[in-house]
Amino acid sequence: MTVEVQGLVRRFGAMAALDGVSLALEPGEFAAVLGPSGSGKTTLLRVLAGLDFPDEGRVLLAGQDVAAVPARERGVGVVFQHYALFRHMTVFENVAFGLRVRPRRHRPAEAEIQRRVTALLELVQLPELAARFPDQLSGGQRQRVALARALAIEPRLLLLDEPFGALDALVRKEVRRWVRGLHDRLGLTSVLVTHDQEEAMEMADRVAVMDRGRVVQFATASELLAEPETPFVAGFLGEAGRLVGEVRAGLLLVEDVGFTGSVPLPDGPAEVIVRPGDVRVLAPADFGDLSPIAIGKVRSLRPVCDGAWRVVVAMGDRVIEGMAAGSPLPRGADCVLEVTRLVVFGANASGRAIWTANDPGHRSLGAGHQGFFAVD
Repeated sequence: MTVEVQGLVRRFGAMAALDGVSLALEPGEFAAVLGPSGSGKTTLLRVLAGLDFPDEGRVLLAGQDVAAVPARERGVGVVFQHYALFRHMTVFENVAFGLRVRPRRHRPAEAEIQRRVTALLELVQLPELAARFPDQLSGGQRQRVALARALAIEPRLLLLDEPFGALDALVRKEVRRWVRGLHDRLGLTSVLVTHDQEEAMEMADRVAVMDRGRVVQFATASELLAEPETPFVAGFLGEAGRLVGEVRAGLLLVEDVGFTGSVPLPDGPAEVIVRPGDVRVLAPADFGDLSPIAIGKVRSLRPVCDGAWRVVVAMGDRVIEGMAAGSPLPRGADCVLEVTRLVVFGANASGRAIWTANDPGHRSLGAGHQGFFAVD
């Protein structure tokens, strides 16, 4: 089923929780809505579910405008973070609830309810727990029951509102991979609302990043990381370091770390985003006689996989994270940084440039080094 929202506005007093949100999903797509607290992502989910109504804009499900249609008539399934299971009902009755409360003319026969609930418990791999009560289940099992209950009404759209937040880390990973697999098997259109970047990027086909009531970018995880459209997206997603620079006659100057590079941006202040994967941390002896971008001291480090280390480097008041291979440098040791890629945003939304070293194997990023770039 296609899902489209057009120009959604939802105000609470003087505050606009949604400020002109537009978004379109393809049939069978798994989308995530990601953003910090207060960005409007839960309000968007509530409007999609019919639990809240916009002040302006349209909500189109399979081409039909349902902005004023109540929740029970939309055919939308919702799974909440805290399950919302009825403690006095068995697992079976919890799953059957949405079917039993339908108006009589739309309510399935008892035999059909029995068949559908039994099939759903098989689907979520809990058939042996049908007679138990929620308090007798683990967190992961409760979340599966909540999902089965949402699926019982045969929804056209499945909405997941922070559904894994109450689970511990190991169970959370297991359940979210299972949910994504279930989405693929059933061919649903699904929307996940979350503040967890790893969760959104692992599960979703595309991620809508929200900031202050607006969708600032809607793209695949790899596109968001490689081609962020705003400084907010660049700094919010992944693990990014921020540096303050200045553009003078097409030359980017980041004086705190001794870097210069050519960028096609207007003169003025610039915000520079650097990711750990684009920084190599080397011992001075390994760098040779070439002019380095910066010299710092190892503040801390941790192993991330065989032979690779994540290193925090202090350069005066600045801190940059990078990667090191081989034998780690000890804390407090001098080191040299080699940067291969920077994302640079000009002042007052004047553009974006992606600076990349001419030769990824070249280890000198000192004064006057020229790179190539993509420009928006």
